Order: sequence, then structure tokens, then C-alpha cells
Amino acid sequence: MIAIYNTGGTFNKCYDPLKGELFVPHDNTAIEAVVATFAEAVEIKGIIYKDSLEMDDADRSLLCERIASDQADRIVVVHGTDTMNQSASAVASLKLDKTVVFTGAMVPFWVDTIEATANLAMALGYARNAEAGVYIVMQGVCGTYDTVVKNREVGKFEHV
Repeated sequence: MIAIYNTGGTFNKCYDPLKGELFVPHDNTAIEAVVATFAEAVEIKGIIYKDSLEMDDADRSLLCERIASDQADRIVVVHGTDTMNQSASAVASLKLDKTVVFTGAMVPFWVDTIEATANLAMALGYARNAEAGVYIVMQGVCGTYDTVVKNREVGKFEHV
């Protein structure tokens, strides 16, 4: 069974109409809505619930500890896009014999379900078939964590 670690990020953000702002909820509702349609079961593990710009070294250490100690050898991490590469690099430094795929969304699931759903579905499929390593799967771009980056100027992920 594949484990999905939910760290928060834009994928999960909800709109608070009273405050007029987006926030990262402390739940897995967006991911649960996507995987409810899947034929195979996954295990969802909520862990940090932050915007990735708010994540620090302690958060990354916690993520690394949990991934390293998890029984699953195939893991998808739902993560904010701004610091996804930093967290992926931290996990890669562990040199685990696991497949770890980072994904997220540029637009919150609750604003537009298409991108978040496509990214998570693609990441799960990629995790099922990839060799051990750390990968990023975003917007149809798939590759090792050090070859896929966010181009902030155009708002897209690309190979480097």
C-alpha cells in the first residue's frame, strides 16, 4: 500500500469567507476527496499542515524521520510548491531504499479540483512504477527531485 504524507501547502488551502483569506486546514479532506475515487487503497498520514514557506528545518527533520521509519516503500508527499525541492533534497540525503514522490498544486483543490487531482493521481501512478529514489511530479512534469523545478517567472514546473 502506498502512503500519502500530507504536509499542507496550497493543495489543501481553503477559503475563509469571514477573514477573506486562504488557510491550510489541519485535516486531510482534500486528499480524501481525491483518493475516494481510486480502485486501490492508500494510507493518508497528516503531518505538518503548513504553507511550505512556513516550514523550517525542524519540520523537514520530522518529515524525514517519518518517511525513514515508515513500513511503506512507496510514499507520496503532498507539499507546498515553493519549498518542495528543499524537502525532497532532505529526504534524498537519507539515501533510503524507497520511492518517494513529491507533488502539490499551484491552485487549491477547493478552488479548482482539476490540477490538484491530476497531480496527485499522476504522482501515485509514478510512485507505483518508479525505482527507489526521490522524485517530483507536477503539472505533467516528472523526474528526480534535482531535475524538476518550479519556474516562478512563468508559474510552471519544468525540467532543468
